[in-house]
Amino acid sequence: MKKGLLIVITTLFASLIQAQNEGITGALAYGLAGTSSLTSDLWSTNNNPAGLASLKKWQTGISYENQFLLSELSNKTAVITAPVANGSFGFSVNQFGYSSLNENRIGLSYGQQLGKKFAMGIQLNYSSTRIGDGYGQTNAFSGNIGILALINDELTLSAVVINPNRAKLAEFTDERLPTLLKLGLKYDFSKKVTVFTEVAKDIDFDANVRVAVEYKAIDLLYFRAGYATNPALSSFGFGLNLDQFKLDFASGFDSNLGFSPQVSLSYSPSFKAP
Repeated sequence: MKKGLLIVITTLFASLIQAQNEGITGALAYGLAGTSSLTSDLWSTNNNPAGLASLKKWQTGISYENQFLLSELSNKTAVITAPVANGSFGFSVNQFGYSSLNENRIGLSYGQQLGKKFAMGIQLNYSSTRIGDGYGQTNAFSGNIGILALINDELTLSAVVINPNRAKLAEFTDERLPTLLKLGLKYDFSKKVTVFTEVAKDIDFDANVRVAVEYKAIDLLYFRAGYATNPALSSFGFGLNLDQFKLDFASGFDSNLGFSPQVSLSYSPSFKAP
């Protein structure tokens, strides 16, 4: 029984550890089915570094995800941001997996405003991957580039290129971290309703189309839901803005593998009570 479970976990891990390179971080984005490139908050450190450009005060946060309710597939992230002239820096630490099967990654990001309606950002990552006692350990450097553009008062465009340098995980098999292109649109229907759509394309696989909606019930409470096509995933979540703290909860649902809950907590003196 334990051997069979280990095989299942190892198989899941081998595929999921590749998906971690997309860098979707924070329960807010997860509640929107992973449409992560369109938000501007501390989680932009990993999601789209261009989103850091609008941050005016330092922020810090932690996030925890339990994929398919398996502790062996837990995903833990800590982030801190610091504003500078015309932009902000972000630093993140991420751990995915458990003692025998894991990926550890650190990232440094910077986003800068290049005019009133355009922002650009970059991220540098160092990852260390270990899969099983016989597989060994590999290390890799990778980078991300992102933009955010305000088309008008209601419409925002995003684009992110992940790992354009095609970082190698193993020389002898030419195994590489995935390279992805993400394009997104956000439309503010009203002060209460925002619609998100995003297409993520791994150069080796079919595109993943995501659509989501966020509803602002009151100043301190948000509801979110979304759907992604590849793999098929439904999501839901909510957010609470409490003075200097923000709490977000979300869960994805895969019809074959079940639920993957995630919770995030962030702090900043810039958050204001309703």
